[in-house]
Amino acid sequence: MDYESFFRHKIEGLHKEGRYRVFADLERQTGNFPRATRYTQNGSHEVAVWCSNDYLGMGLQPVVTDAMHEAIERCGAGAGGTRNISGTNHYHVLLERELADLHGKESALLFTSGYVSNWAALGTLASHLPGCVVLSDALNHASMIEGIRHSRAEKRIWKHNDVADLERQLAEIEPGRPKLVAFESVYSMDGDIAPIKEICDVAEKYGAMTYLDEVHAVGLYGPRGGGIAEREGLMDRLTVIEGTLGKAFGVMGGYIAASESLCDFVRSFASGFIFTTALPPALAAGACASIKYLKSADGEALRLRHRNRVATLRRKLDAAGIPHMDNPSHIVPVMVKDPVKCKMISDILLDTYGIYIQPINYPTVPKGLERLRITPSPMHSDGDIDHLVRSIESLWSQCALARAVA
Repeated sequence: MDYESFFRHKIEGLHKEGRYRVFADLERQTGNFPRATRYTQNGSHEVAVWCSNDYLGMGLQPVVTDAMHEAIERCGAGAGGTRNISGTNHYHVLLERELADLHGKESALLFTSGYVSNWAALGTLASHLPGCVVLSDALNHASMIEGIRHSRAEKRIWKHNDVADLERQLAEIEPGRPKLVAFESVYSMDGDIAPIKEICDVAEKYGAMTYLDEVHAVGLYGPRGGGIAEREGLMDRLTVIEGTLGKAFGVMGGYIAASESLCDFVRSFASGFIFTTALPPALAAGACASIKYLKSADGEALRLRHRNRVATLRRKLDAAGIPHMDNPSHIVPVMVKDPVKCKMISDILLDTYGIYIQPINYPTVPKGLERLRITPSPMHSDGDIDHLVRSIESLWSQCALARAVA
């Protein structure tokens, strides 16, 4: 077999479908979020970033970077290996305490990413509970799907955010059998929010554990940034809350928060925890500082500013007739519904207008639902928003795309 020809042929297919992913060469600017320097073959220039998952700009906050510098001076660059062999750095201990406190749980356990925490925790729980059935929301993240698949447990997929369908499927499972309901709070592509209370009601009725992914909610919702479950007073009803340190907290890593015995169980049996190098102490220190900041009054003020920016952008998109999903979250998906035009708009925004928004195409979203996924930050000004909307409006006309009713 001509392996190289096979690889080239598959890549050519992505180009023809308008789905080939191009990574922009960017350098974020300390003290100037959301600005970044873009590097090209012709030199460099400044762009405004409109699609970062560092939702609050905490990755460039001095309180975070100062904590990381201090940890490097104290502990050096790396963790030295796995926590099992090289020891648990004290910064890991402090961070897990902050996370447990954030979610009102007895314990928390760190992983190297949100992907790994879902893969390892779901895979370990579902594979070790005898005869476990996992009930997974139809739009769950790839990391959750992979964890469930890795467990080889029986899996049932329930219609997205459809509590009636979840209850129907739970009722079909024999009463004494272990059951695990896995879902997200904020879904990252459509920006919709799960009916957590109703899901908990049904899960408790049928004796099922609940596993909530709060990756796109931690730091952003709730009086201390604990997520949607904190905002709605439901943290105590969830068996496991999973989150990331790499989005609103602005650093890197993932975690679960749960009972002491459950966290110890995952720590003791999850290969994705046991056999991987621990987070560098500096990352743990930065994440700890970020969480503390977002728990404070300063953090709440930042969240209020963030909500204002999101509402302002939505209002101005409506006035321009630019269609976007009407959801209750901070994620603003502008619907292009054409892969080639979506990529073209993204390219022109970057090259001509100095605006960076990645196109979202299949398989991340279904074909025909291509979009620009915009995530305003508290640091985007009114002028930034006006420039973005005017630029999109101009390209909308050039591409002859349908407008929404203002």
